[in-house]
Amino acid sequence: MPEVNDEKLHIRLHVYDEEVEVTVNRSDEEYYRRAAKLITDRYNAYAQAYKGRKGEHTIALMTLIDVALMYERERGKNDTAPFKDILSKLTSEIEEALDDSERVSI
Repeated sequence: MPEVNDEKLHIRLHVYDEEVEVTVNRSDEEYYRRAAKLITDRYNAYAQAYKGRKGEHTIALMTLIDVALMYERERGKNDTAPFKDILSKLTSEIEEALDDSERVSI
């Protein structure tokens, strides 16, 4: 008898005009459903705006670019490198100050 994995879930997503079957981690199901809705909503917006002027392939690419742009903007907001740089500088200054104070008190 095959082993059942309770962590995985087989779901169907409606993306634009297609049903897509995927196996996902149970904890990610809601993210997949929201992603499918986002893609469908963005595709519908582009399809309506460019009806008869752009092909399905171009509209799909425009949708991908739109979603990727959202992702990149959000990723840029979460960039921790500047904070790590500041913390590193502050740590160095604190260590220097502590070294100076130890030399003075000896």
